[in-house]
Amino acid sequence: MDLPRIDTSYVGRRREATEVRAALAAGRLVTLTGPGGVGKTRLATAVAARLAPGFGDGAVFVDLTELRDGALLPDLVATRLGLHNRSGRPALRLVLDHLRGRALLLVLDNCEHVVDEAAAFAAAVLAECDGVTMLGTSRQSLGVAGERLLRVPSLAVPAEDVASSPAESARYDAVRLFVDRAAAIVPGFELTAGNAPAVVRICRHLDGLPLAIELAAARLRSLSPRQVADRLTRHLPLLTAGPRTAPERQRTLRATIDWSFSLCSPAEQAVWLRASVFAGTFDLAAAEHVCAGPGVAPEGVLDAVDGLLDKSVLVREDHGDGVRYRMLETLRERGQELLEGTGERRLVSARHRDWIDRLTASADANWVGPEQLSWIDRLRVEQANVRAALEWSLTEPGEAGAVLRIASRLDEYWTFFGHSLECRQWLDRALAATSSDHPDRPRALAMCALHAVWHLDLDAAMRRLAEAAELAEPRDELLHALTSYVRALAAQISTDAGAADLAAEAAAVFRAHGDVRRELHPLWIFGVSTGYRKGDIAEGRRALRRMLELCEARGETRYRAMAQFGLAYLEVERGDVELSERLARESLRNLMQIGAGSGTAYLLDSLAWIADRKGEHVRAATLFGAAATLWRAIGSAPEIAVSGPHRAHRTSTLAVLGEERFGRAFAAGRAMSGAEAARFALGEAAPAAGARPGSLTGRQWQVAGLVAEGLSNRDIADKLVISQRTVDTHVQHILDKLGFRKRAQIATWFTERR
Repeated sequence: MDLPRIDTSYVGRRREATEVRAALAAGRLVTLTGPGGVGKTRLATAVAARLAPGFGDGAVFVDLTELRDGALLPDLVATRLGLHNRSGRPALRLVLDHLRGRALLLVLDNCEHVVDEAAAFAAAVLAECDGVTMLGTSRQSLGVAGERLLRVPSLAVPAEDVASSPAESARYDAVRLFVDRAAAIVPGFELTAGNAPAVVRICRHLDGLPLAIELAAARLRSLSPRQVADRLTRHLPLLTAGPRTAPERQRTLRATIDWSFSLCSPAEQAVWLRASVFAGTFDLAAAEHVCAGPGVAPEGVLDAVDGLLDKSVLVREDHGDGVRYRMLETLRERGQELLEGTGERRLVSARHRDWIDRLTASADANWVGPEQLSWIDRLRVEQANVRAALEWSLTEPGEAGAVLRIASRLDEYWTFFGHSLECRQWLDRALAATSSDHPDRPRALAMCALHAVWHLDLDAAMRRLAEAAELAEPRDELLHALTSYVRALAAQISTDAGAADLAAEAAAVFRAHGDVRRELHPLWIFGVSTGYRKGDIAEGRRALRRMLELCEARGETRYRAMAQFGLAYLEVERGDVELSERLARESLRNLMQIGAGSGTAYLLDSLAWIADRKGEHVRAATLFGAAATLWRAIGSAPEIAVSGPHRAHRTSTLAVLGEERFGRAFAAGRAMSGAEAARFALGEAAPAAGARPGSLTGRQWQVAGLVAEGLSNRDIADKLVISQRTVDTHVQHILDKLGFRKRAQIATWFTERR
């Protein structure tokens, strides 16, 4: 289950939670609506946590607040699902293919600012993925057919004529929330006969809005309940006299936010406004760079942040051994409105972009080294801020050139985590928005071509390379070497014999200039192409061993894993199979430090080849099954990526085991989680005896049972009152998951496990 690391406790809401669960049981799309601060996210998170165990594939939470460009919504969902797009297909198609046949609760939080894109995405999931149920939160409906709307009300407050005794007051959710949050700020705080009337007054004035109540409770650090109530009584009438067109509750919330703002020190106010430009989370170093300025010295930012944490304007999140901060969306929106009014918006946004520029430059310069894993972790938590900085630069006149520079960095990071298509889109937009003589254009064109190659758009890549060559200075040897490298990669993907020569040319230039990082991948292309395609194992080994030595000398992880895989690739086909297995396992261990990515699929497949070479055919079939799940997750297939050895060893394994035994072992591999597959591949665990029933969704298990009863797809459709096309899809997914080819195999498998 992938739910946000936030406080999911909530007071009351039992009735609402019950209604949400009932609505989700009756329909596949439920949207919680209501004004900002009413508690939609907390309710959705709590319900998802309760329901997740009932879904075969759990629950996944996607916070859309970090998006500035709604077109990236499918990319963000793909990231949350752990998908790595190496196919070049649109991210939406990758997500739909992954979700089809799964039983999953997908939570889309804060849809209102990308409502059109969220609606289109939800409609596509409803149409193609009948095992997926969606829970959305938005200030407005998505407007999708089949959507069920539930308006989240404010918390119940005592009426004017209700006595304010502690026992009576505590029956109301708004009062209980205030007391709960007050006790967290003032240990030992309790509702008493002395403070109950003031607490009730506070909750009434705030109309039961949870966010407003929490902001008011935060004031108890320095005020009593009576003082808070008195100040609210004096301030809210004035503050709510604003836009009469806004609903009363929204005006009340804004008034509460503005009241909290007015009680902040000038430094806290400045940091609140300036920090509103961050997307997702941020750390203290970023806050000091972006939020310092008139009224706040860099060394004063920490005190202001501490004050905003005390006042519940910022929320603290622990990340490893560091701390990051998040601003609630409603407070961030108000901060941006107020920042716009100060005339500082452009300056602060530029400062935020410059922070990302500096961060990515440092990560790029130190990519090949012992800090690589730390940089990967850092970049992953900063992804939302990177996107925000790129989007601002593209939409602010005269700033698009920065995108050429920033998005041209860290190509290995973008590629490994499946964001090549997104990076190419940033570069395409920046190239279209900048002049032809921009100094960063040639390199940006080459990097755009590289990302196009990674998702197999080779024609577009060649066009970008041709343009880069036209603009490049004749003496710019490094740029020419970069274009040769990209051409070598394209040639290798196309099984062109010229890949080795192009890679050797690029590697030689990078070596002459002392650019170790850029020499590494050309060495890999040369080593594998020479050793596997040309059959010169000795020359291929030399290149890959040089690559491995360069990585080990610098403490590099990603390219080291790649070098080990390359050597294992050569050895399994034409060399020492035991050495091949040791290298492949070392490579997998290195990759697991980074996080499972596209390389893991290659390694599980190669370990299957090794098992076949060693005569361990059941193990080979199991590894083929485990790899199949990962190939699907990256939107690729072994028949495309490693067609020759994959086909040969799978055929060999199938011939020895026969379809039935192969199918059972393959199904056991398909049923493994990513962590289980890695442990099995490393020899640390044995597979299950066969695919678990839980490897199928509830609907698939039901269909498998009807197949076992001898019903045709048309009969199953009639019995379940669904279309025959849907049944056809279910049966195909069952066959894929279990590694079978015939319906009779499904019947046998189901009967044995029932």
